[in-house]
Amino acid sequence: MTTEALTRPGKAAAPSAPGRRRTRPWGQVASQAFLIVASVLWLLPIAFALYVAVRPYSDTRKYGYVSMPHHLTLKNFSDAWTQSDMLHFFWNSVLITVPAVVIVLALASGVAFVLSRVDVKFNIALLIVFTAGNLLPQQVIITPLYRLYLKITLPHFLSDSGLMYNSIFGLIAINVAFQLGFCVFVLSNYMKSVPEEMYEAALVDGASLWTRFWRLTIPLCRPALAALATLLTTWIYNDFFWAITLMSSGDKRPVTSALANLQGQFVSNQNLIAAAAMIAAVPTLVVYILLQKQFIAGLSLGASKG
Repeated sequence: MTTEALTRPGKAAAPSAPGRRRTRPWGQVASQAFLIVASVLWLLPIAFALYVAVRPYSDTRKYGYVSMPHHLTLKNFSDAWTQSDMLHFFWNSVLITVPAVVIVLALASGVAFVLSRVDVKFNIALLIVFTAGNLLPQQVIITPLYRLYLKITLPHFLSDSGLMYNSIFGLIAINVAFQLGFCVFVLSNYMKSVPEEMYEAALVDGASLWTRFWRLTIPLCRPALAALATLLTTWIYNDFFWAITLMSSGDKRPVTSALANLQGQFVSNQNLIAAAAMIAAVPTLVVYILLQKQFIAGLSLGASKG
């Protein structure tokens, strides 16, 4: 028996020609090219905004925004921080974003657990109702919502004016209402992927409904909760529409409206506004960096389950 026969237990493989390189499929090449182009198009506006932010206004006024820089400076960032009172508006955004994210995740996890793990006759109908809320554009309901906010009264420790309108609590409430449906939909599908045997074993051990929710389901849903927390923080923090329409006092608005304070009546310093926009984007980047592993794990697990 020859050595060739020992190394070929089955069908003989065709010898590869020396020096020939394996060619990649056209689909893989096209997908990589598309991702590269999409990444460049996504990063190009950010890079241009940063480029404008480090140029003085006199430089861009003389040579134009699309020109070679003659002088670079970081003074726009310090001016944007002081002139727009950025720290005060950052604190307003924290007062709106953090409670809204916590309330949304708390309510959505409880509703999703009931819809996915409790035998309720109307669970599918309730899930459709929660999901249908995401189909309504914000601009469609702004007129009746504005009138409701002018009529609903609040205690003075929640609102200085005694109304839902022009109050931080009102912004928290509308953000919770709009983001709740999406989170319920995602978490209910995620909870359905948990093996039923785990709940049966918990029932045998005498676990109550609260124990099955808090000590069994919630720890398993941490990746999904982290992914949703990242998305909610970005969406609520960057919201501008509700703050403009449901709040009249400028000093109560979030940081996105602080950029409007840099807008002059006749002249706009776009370099200053670009620097302020770069500063306002820092908290969302910090949140993503801190929750990056959990965010990617939540997306990957959500894609492979259910």
